[in-house]
Amino acid sequence: MEKNELIIKLKSIVEPYIQDEEAFKNLSEETDFVKDLKINSANLVDVILDVEDAFDIRIENDEMEQMVSVKAAMDIVNSKLK
Repeated sequence: MEKNELIIKLKSIVEPYIQDEEAFKNLSEETDFVKDLKINSANLVDVILDVEDAFDIRIENDEMEQMVSVKAAMDIVNSKLK
């Protein structure tokens, strides 16, 4: 999946959970879900479940622990889609 396309899809997935509107407007690969978007750990689990549904993939527990940023999410999704 193309990088920009993936970022747009991830942005729509995380939008319901964000607490920092300004950081969300400037979302990029470097955006951290917890530090920048202020998504709490419970909602981060929801984000991961939504990512699984949106891309029809299964994310393992060790991958879930790594999925704390847009870049990490992109890497995991791309590896699962291959």
